[in-house]
Amino acid sequence: MSMLTNTLGRYFAGRFVVAALGVFAGIFLLLVLVDYIEMVRKTSGLASASALMVAETSLFRVPQLLEKLTPFCMLIGAMTCYLALSRRLELVVARAAGISAWQFISPALGSALLIGVIATVAYNPMSANLRELSKRMEAELFGSAPGGGIQDASGFWLNQVTSDGQTIINAARSEQQGVRLTGLTLFRFDPDQHFKERVEAREATLETGRWLFKGVRRFSLDAPPVDQATLEIPTTLTEAQVRNSFSTPETVSFWQLPSYIRSSESSGFATAGYRLQYQKLLAQPFLLAAMVMLAASVSLRFFRMGGVQKMVLSGVGAGFLLYVLSKVTEDLSKAELMHPIAAAWLPVVVGGLTGFLALLYQEDG
Repeated sequence: MSMLTNTLGRYFAGRFVVAALGVFAGIFLLLVLVDYIEMVRKTSGLASASALMVAETSLFRVPQLLEKLTPFCMLIGAMTCYLALSRRLELVVARAAGISAWQFISPALGSALLIGVIATVAYNPMSANLRELSKRMEAELFGSAPGGGIQDASGFWLNQVTSDGQTIINAARSEQQGVRLTGLTLFRFDPDQHFKERVEAREATLETGRWLFKGVRRFSLDAPPVDQATLEIPTTLTEAQVRNSFSTPETVSFWQLPSYIRSSESSGFATAGYRLQYQKLLAQPFLLAAMVMLAASVSLRFFRMGGVQKMVLSGVGAGFLLYVLSKVTEDLSKAELMHPIAAAWLPVVVGGLTGFLALLYQEDG
C-alpha cells in the first residue's frame, strides 16, 4: 500500500504540474500575442522599429505581467487536472483502493509549494531583469521622440530645488529604478520662481551631484531653440531618493527588496510598498497551495453526480473574490492602514481555510 500511494502520489503530482504548466504556457502565448499587436500599432510610424526588435520587447515585458496571474494559473490548472481525473474515473479507482481525498491532494499541494518557491527565488528576479531589458529596448525604439513611448501621458515626475532654482523633470520611461531616464522634458525656474527655460532631452543619467542630459534642445522666451550634445544640471538627489519617485516595488527583484527597504528607511521614505511586496513574495508558495485547496474543493465531485459546471463556476468565483480581497488589503497596506504582513498573508489564510473547510465538509462531514 505504501508503494501504491507513492506511485499514485507521483502520478497525481505529474498530472497537476503538466496541467498547471499548460495553463501557464497558454496564457503566456496569449499575452505575448496581445502585447505584440499593441506594440506593432505603437511603432507603426517608426522606420527604425524592426519586427524582431518589437517581438523581443513584447517577449521581455510579458513575464512580469504573467507573474501577477500565477495564482489563477494554479487555480485553473488544478481544476483542469482534477476534473480530467474525475472524467476518466481515476479518482473513483483511487478511492476504491482506500486512498482518501487528502492523500491525492497532498502531492498537488507539495508541487504548488515547490512551484511557488521557484517563482519567488528564480522567476521573480528573472522577470524583473527582463523588464529592465524591455525598458532599454523601448528607449531605443522611441529614443528619437522625447516624451513618446508606451508609458501613459503623465509619465514620471520629479521635482528638485537647488541654489540655482527649481527644476521639474518629466520622463516618459525609467530604467534602473530611475538612475537612467529617457524621453525627458524639463521646466527650469530661477531662485525667484520666474520661468527660465524648457528643455527636451533624449536621455539622462544620475551621477554623483549632477544630472547628465544627452541629446538636448533648449527653449527660452527670448531666444530661438538651441541644440546641445550634453547638459549638466547640479542636484542634491541621491539614488535612494530618485528610486522612491521612479521605481515601483513590482520592478524590484526578491533578492534586492531587503536592501531597498533598508535604504528607504535610512533616507526617511515610506517603505510600506516594498515591505508589502516582500511579504507577498514570501507568501506566494502558500497562496498557490491555497489555490489548489480551493480548486480541489470544487473539482472532486464525480461527473455522474451532475452539477459540475456550477461547481467550476463557483471555484472561479472564489478565486476572483480572493483576488479582490488581496487588492483591498494591498491598497490598505500602501495607505498604511494595515500592516504589510497582515495584508500579504490574510488572502492566504482566507483562501486556505475556505478550501480546507469545504473539503472537510465534503469528505468527512
